[in-house]
Amino acid sequence: MQNNSAIGESWEEVRSRIFTPEEIAESDLRVALIGELIRARQDRGITQKQLEEMSGVTQPVIARLERGTTSPNISTLTKLLAPLGKKLAIVPM
Repeated sequence: MQNNSAIGESWEEVRSRIFTPEEIAESDLRVALIGELIRARQDRGITQKQLEEMSGVTQPVIARLERGTTSPNISTLTKLLAPLGKKLAIVPM
């Protein structure tokens, strides 16, 4: 990433100085999970309201997850992913 001459550091440099590696990994995982959820919903042409009906998770909760204003818990993720034809898996790194 390019340096911002106004502050002299790239976002990656600032991020690694401010946050611990664990916090960065958690944030990256959350972004990836939410991104996949949004992509799967949109690929299927499903609205948040339709996903609510299919999953039992309310539309406002889905909206907060997709905006990133709340962190998803595992039970909510599994409820949302199942009707989208997805599942949460742990795989070797």
